[in-house]
Formats: sequence, structure tokens, C-alpha cells
Amino acid sequence: MIFVIGATGKVGRHVVSGLLERDAAVRALARDPNTADLPRGVDVVPGDLTDPGGLADHLGGAEAVFVVWPFLTGHGADEVVDILARHTRRIVYLSAEAAAKRPDSSWASVERAIERSATEWTFLRPTGFAANTLMWADQIRQSGVVRWVYGQASRSLIHERDIAAVAVRALTEDGHAGARYVLTGPDTLTQAEQAHAIGDVLGRDVRWEELSREEVRDQLAGLPDGALDTWASFVETPELITSTVEEITGMPARPFDEWARDHADDFR
Repeated sequence: MIFVIGATGKVGRHVVSGLLERDAAVRALARDPNTADLPRGVDVVPGDLTDPGGLADHLGGAEAVFVVWPFLTGHGADEVVDILARHTRRIVYLSAEAAAKRPDSSWASVERAIERSATEWTFLRPTGFAANTLMWADQIRQSGVVRWVYGQASRSLIHERDIAAVAVRALTEDGHAGARYVLTGPDTLTQAEQAHAIGDVLGRDVRWEELSREEVRDQLAGLPDGALDTWASFVETPELITSTVEEITGMPARPFDEWARDHADDFR
């Protein structure tokens, strides 16, 4: 049995589906099981990570746990991870590529907690999610113009299905213990090219209008300078590309235009 934390999220839903395709028994944690809308056959149990003590009641028989940490800091991770590690031998954590560069980040904090406690662990470190472009959906629907910053930033955005496919392998197969898998899409596109690709799928022009860093900061109160610095860095140095998805799953990572087709209705 595989215990899935974050089962109702963008990646977690595909993890659940992938596990069911492999005939694994799946137990999923949800704040409200009645609204989780997960596939038939999933044992959906109530709870969340703010109540770590309640996790133990649901971990009986779990061989492995998939973990998404939904908080901006690593506060409380040690207690949660200790409970998970006492009841299961394998933890697969959805981290981020930035964990290697930002030791003060929540991703790095949770990784350290897992390394200290878990018998077996695997860290999935994706680059940018293709799904992050959904932040442009309202603009595309209303005007067909994406107004944003650093249009020439080149990113190797990854489809959430590919992250989930690697997670399923790490959860159900041996040979992944101690791995830190950097997961990317198959190529890089600038942000302006991403907007144009979405337009191609929709069958209409989507234009890019460059905003200044200051304009974006004013629009989105609380946007950290670190995020803007990261986008700026990809203008000069494109985001890295790895072949890890294909090496683990046997299938090449899905290109951005495939992600756009899968999510076209979100932009209409």
C-alpha cells in the first residue's frame, strides 16, 4: 500500500492514477474526503500535515509514502517526517531543483529532515512546472496578451504527468534510494515562446508585452526578489535540461506544446 500526501494536487492526482495503473493499493490524505474527487478504489482518509499526530492512524501497512510539503517554511517538518519514517521504509518527496542552491528554503529543510529519519528516500527536484503558466490564463482569455516580466527567460518547464511518472517508479521499484532526481522538460522555451505556443494550441495569436521588474513587483505584493532574480538569470543562462525522465520511465519528457494541448480549456 502506498500512502499519498498531496493527492488532490496537480502532481498528486497523477501519482494516484499511475499507482492504480500498477495495481497498487492507494491510501490518500485529504482535508475533506467528500470533496477529494479521487478515483474509485482509493482509500481516502481525513487529515493534513498541521496535525502530524493524526497521521499515524492512517499509516498502518504503508510500504511507501509520497510527500508534498505545502508550506513556505520547513517548520514542523521534523515531527511529520519522524512519524512517517516510523511507519514506512520509503519516502519519496516532491522537492525542487532550487533545493540544491537554497539551503534556507523549505525544500532543503524538508530534505534534511527526511535524510535524518527515513530508511530509504528519493528526492524529486523538478525545474519550473509548465502548470505555472496558468497564472497567465485570465490575461489570455480576456485580451490575448501576456503582460509579464523577462520574456526572454528560457525555461525547461516540465509536465506534471512526467513528475508523477517518475514518482510512481520511485514508490514502487527498488533502485531509487538516495537519489536526487533533477527533472526537466525536453527543451527550453523563452517565456514569450511559451505564450505563443499556448496561442498556437488555441488557434489564435497570443502576444507578449514586456513589463518591468518594478511593475510586476507592484502588481504582486509579496513576490520575493528571489523569484525575479531566478527569472532574470534565465535570460543570460537558459535553465538546465536533463534526460532523467526518459532514463527512469523509458519515455521522453513531454514537450511544452503537449502540456498546452492538455490544458487548452484552461485558457479559453
